[in-house]
Amino acid sequence: MESLKSKMALMLILVVATGGMAKAQSGTCSNELSNLNVCAPFVVPGSSNTNPNAGCCNALGSVDTECLCSTIRIGSQLRSKCNLPPLGCAN
Repeated sequence: MESLKSKMALMLILVVATGGMAKAQSGTCSNELSNLNVCAPFVVPGSSNTNPNAGCCNALGSVDTECLCSTIRIGSQLRSKCNLPPLGCAN
């Protein structure tokens, strides 16, 4: 669960920082990811909110699995392009 939380936090940060990754993802994926902003209070490290609300769960449920996986892969690739160590998430 913690690994999923770390990956979701990374994804949300990427979505916010890149405006939904419009150039890296299809328009549909970008729209789906931008809807995940409602989940930020539940996945940002240090947050006291531990249980997502219905809005977050509905937004997450509407995102295509490949869209989520692609976003995580892009985040991992960005690290190497910035000469940072590879992303390693604990399970």
